[in-house]
Amino acid sequence: MADTQEIKPARGYGSGDVGTVISVEDVVREAEKIAENAPTLEDLAELANNDPYVSIESLNAGYGKMEILHDFNLQVGEGQSLCLIGPNGAGKSTILHSIFGFTNIFDGRIKINSADGVLDVTNLSSKDKLRKAGIAYILQDKSIFPDMTVEENLWMGGYLMEEPGKAKEAADWVFDKYSRLAERRTKLAKVLSGGERRLLEISRALVMQPDVLLVDEPSIGLEPRFIDMVFEILEDLQSNEGKTISMVEQNGKKLPTTYHRGGISGFWRLMSEKTVWGDKGGYFEENHP
Repeated sequence: MADTQEIKPARGYGSGDVGTVISVEDVVREAEKIAENAPTLEDLAELANNDPYVSIESLNAGYGKMEILHDFNLQVGEGQSLCLIGPNGAGKSTILHSIFGFTNIFDGRIKINSADGVLDVTNLSSKDKLRKAGIAYILQDKSIFPDMTVEENLWMGGYLMEEPGKAKEAADWVFDKYSRLAERRTKLAKVLSGGERRLLEISRALVMQPDVLLVDEPSIGLEPRFIDMVFEILEDLQSNEGKTISMVEQNGKKLPTTYHRGGISGFWRLMSEKTVWGDKGGYFEENHP
């Protein structure tokens, strides 16, 4: 049977043929065309209810000497969820990296509108962004400590706390909230399922009681049933715990039905009771029950 099976030749770079590859000049022209209809700063402010909690202003950032983000602006209101959607290499993770201090900032500002006033976090170290500004980052890659127990992993989330007992109290809060982890409290993290590991990573970020969660591709590598679980957890953290969430995700089809689901070409979406979508070519709003 294998002898009669049609063998399809490989083409291009995985999909399409090399004719789909465009030049750098073409990319620049397309970007300029899209930018002509980009939302204004006033539009962004309105989407954040004219009271942004996280603000990115005219940001140029990247790695080494290479700029990835150019004159990037964004505003997210307190308690809103932002989802950055797009293909690999679009700069989604670089936005989160810049907020948390993993990139070189060439120009622009990143600010948090905290209870104590506007805090410029542009040049703060990552640990100070967590400790002083309440910004926590949940990595895309596996970041649990496999040979530590679930409880010990949670304690590690409070390594910046001055009193170790505070981390233990926070871990107890996590166990009260997530019975799935409580049942595995003394188990080594390496025996957890993929979904449970992701839950542990999210929960560890909660130990420092952050106000802002940066979540990098929460669904990557997970079975569908665990993807649904993870998004339900994030939705709960926004709706019931008041967290402001900025998330990178490629799989737009897997977002909860209460969120607006658009094409993967979208550049940002604000997801809450009022869902806002934009793709640099415009934006629109939808209200959901």
